[in-house]
This record gives sequence, structure tokens and C-alpha cells, in this order.
Amino acid sequence: MEKQKRVAAIHDLSGYGRCALTVILPVISAMGIQCVTVPTAILSTHTGGFSDLVLRDTTDFISPCCKHYKELQVHFDAIYSGFLASEEQVDCCLEFFDSFPSAIKIVDPVMGDDGIPYQTYTKGLIERTKELVTHADIITPNLTEAAILLEKDYPDSLTGSQLRDWAEKLCKKAKSVVITGVPLENGGFVNASLDEKGDFRIYNWNRIPVSYPGTGDIFAAVLTGSILKGKTLSESVKEAAHFCTLAIKATYESGEPVRNGVEFERVLGYLCKDTVNL
Repeated sequence: MEKQKRVAAIHDLSGYGRCALTVILPVISAMGIQCVTVPTAILSTHTGGFSDLVLRDTTDFISPCCKHYKELQVHFDAIYSGFLASEEQVDCCLEFFDSFPSAIKIVDPVMGDDGIPYQTYTKGLIERTKELVTHADIITPNLTEAAILLEKDYPDSLTGSQLRDWAEKLCKKAKSVVITGVPLENGGFVNASLDEKGDFRIYNWNRIPVSYPGTGDIFAAVLTGSILKGKTLSESVKEAAHFCTLAIKATYESGEPVRNGVEFERVLGYLCKDTVNL
């Protein structure tokens, strides 16, 4: 039997609302991969649509955690980072990268949405995040985050050639890039990828008229799992988008309030299709 893959997921943990580690852990586990969680912050809920939430910054946990895993000689096949709560946490991510050099480095530069940076992402943290992506094998920005990384104004839409130009510029920072949630001038919505071999692809998808928190986390988690299962970047993007579509559709049809996130649990079994049958 093939040795099980293992991912260190450096993200926040929101108890209610279905995002970050709350969705990443079950998604990666369903794909037959061990997910080792390294929380950057612990929140009672996510920040989209909830007030008076409880938050605990866990910056002082991450570096000792890394040192402990290194002492234990734990092997990681991937280091996958997401929301960071402080500039110091960029150093913590870099410490993980340096401590486990054979691992694939996947950075989801969680900095904003709908053209607006998150309130917690100060100018200093944004600059440090720009530094972090230069150490990544794969980055997965949405259109807002791509604009921030490239220091461009947030566009209402892009042409296909403009999207390729953005991807090429981002690949001068990281080896491969996936840009998600891009509106095209023709009215369609797409994801796009450019790998280190120069293979650029655009993926059309039928947009359901609602935006749930946590879908970007689910997309990047499935992408990470698919890469570790030996799929190409293109195949992994298709798999991640398909699962997100299944989860969004199921949630939209159930009438679940948007702030509660996608009911991915309803379709989680889809990700188990390639695991070992007992």
C-alpha cells in the first residue's frame, strides 16, 4: 500500500461558519491525506456576517510547533498556508518552508475579496505576504488578491489576453499560479492557471448567483490534495472547481444562510472516490 501523504495546513480556525481549517481538515482527510493543522488564529466564527466574535491570536504557537515537528522528524509532502494574523506569521511560514525543504509549498494569499483588502491586512502584512509568495511553488489568489500582488487596480473584468498577462507576471513571483473567480469582458466567469512549464489554461464555470465564505479555502484544499495525489495542475484546478460547484449548488438549493458557509458535508463523499476500498 502506498505511503499516506501528509500536509501541514497553516490557517486560522473558525469554529462556526465553515471556512479555513474547519473545512480544510475534513476535505483533505476525505481525499485520503493526513492534514496536520497549525492554527494562525482561533475564532468563534469567521468575520463575514458575524459580530462580537471571539478571537485568539496564536502567533506564539506556530514556531514552537514547527520546531517540535522537526525534532520528531515528521515528514510533510506539502506546506499549505492561508490566512495570516500578523507580519510575524510570515516568518513562521518561512520557517516551515525552510524546515521541510522537500515539501511542496502552496500559498493561498488570503488578503481580500470583491476588490477590498480585509481589515486585518495592514500595509505591512500585505508587503510581507508579497514576500511569502516568492517562496511558493503554487499560489492561488482570487482576482482581488492577484491585483494586490501585482499592485494593480481591481478591474470589473479582464480579457483573456489580460488574464494571461496577469498570470505571467504572477509566475515571475511564484513558480505556478491559479487565479480564481475572474469575470471576463464577455460576461463569463473563469478560473485560470499557468504552470512552471508555461502551460496557460482558462476554465469556464457556470456561476451560481451567490457568494459563500470558505469556498476559496475549499478550492485550495482540493487543489492541494489533488496535486499530492499525482494530478497535474490543470487536472487539480478542474477537480477543485467541480467540488466547489457541487457544494455551492447543494447549499443554494437548501436555502442555508450565506454567512453559514457552504454545506460541503452534503457532498464530501465525492472526494472519497479515489481512496482505498476496504
